[in-house]
Amino acid sequence: MDARPLVLTGPNGAGKTNLLEAISYLSPGRGLRGARLADVARKPGPDTGPAEAWSVAATLAGDGGETALGSGWRAPAEPGEAERRVVRIEGATASGPAALAQHVGMVWLTPSMDRLFSGPPAERRRFLDRLVFAIDASHAARVQRYDRARRHRTQLLRTGTRDDAWLGALERSMAENAAAIGAARLDLAIRLEEFLPDGKQSFPRIALTADGLVERWLASAPALAVEDRFREHLAGTRVAEAEGGTVDGPQRSDLLVTDRERGMEAEQCSTGEQKAMLIALVTAHARLVERQRRCAPVLLLDEIAAHLDESRRHALFEIILDVGAQAWLTGTEPSVFRPLGEHAQFFTVRPGMVEGA
Repeated sequence: MDARPLVLTGPNGAGKTNLLEAISYLSPGRGLRGARLADVARKPGPDTGPAEAWSVAATLAGDGGETALGSGWRAPAEPGEAERRVVRIEGATASGPAALAQHVGMVWLTPSMDRLFSGPPAERRRFLDRLVFAIDASHAARVQRYDRARRHRTQLLRTGTRDDAWLGALERSMAENAAAIGAARLDLAIRLEEFLPDGKQSFPRIALTADGLVERWLASAPALAVEDRFREHLAGTRVAEAEGGTVDGPQRSDLLVTDRERGMEAEQCSTGEQKAMLIALVTAHARLVERQRRCAPVLLLDEIAAHLDESRRHALFEIILDVGAQAWLTGTEPSVFRPLGEHAQFFTVRPGMVEGA
């Protein structure tokens, strides 16, 4: 295996997506399928007990040398104990999955994402944050800190705890991280502008932005002022949230994408156009990451060529080769990927086996 794109072909159910999912756990987040950690483990058969552990490891090679990465899960020792993913970098246990963002940028596209723009905002928000992870390694840790403080604050309010000092500390942490999260999302959208299709290629011209309470405030005020405003907002919603209400913030933001030529929001476009927009966004992001980190991201592209016409398929392959990304592409038919020729590595996937094609 070398740095060229890898093409994995085989029949449906052979395990191609499983391979991509394993690789996805070498990055922050919930993995390619967003599955519970316990559900990721291989189940040998119907008569076996529940899985107790799984792990994935890889060596990352770059200009700075090689780095050993590992990620895994072990069943909780006690009932009720929370699931937790363990990450090791160069053999040392890391503080959490967010630490992986310091070493690798990774983005994926799967068939379930073809309707990303017409689905729930939570999916677009997770996708947006994954794009940010690849250019701002601290973003993953900020999102984790914000979510942890938000959950803790909600728990205190719902249980009737009225410790102003404790709540104030949590709200300060939320405000600080919320402003940074919103700023990073907006910054990504601005930086991507340079690399988005200009209409001369096979993919549509698109515009994008992050939209939410904090992002809108940041459009007209400095980050420190937004921190103060959001902290006051949180203090003013304590009673409502204690009674079951939901606080606004970066956990409710959305990614908005528009077709520039037609002035049409992505969710109003056809499924095929939505997929083309998504590919345009991801390939622009790959160019941005290569420019900023001097190292292209890892792209996991599951069944990416399905439903693309020949022109767009060839354009996608050209972009992947031009950027120099290590892309993992899956499909059922090897002939679809023939234009890549010697510029890619071809493997056949069968149940329990991967072999050179």
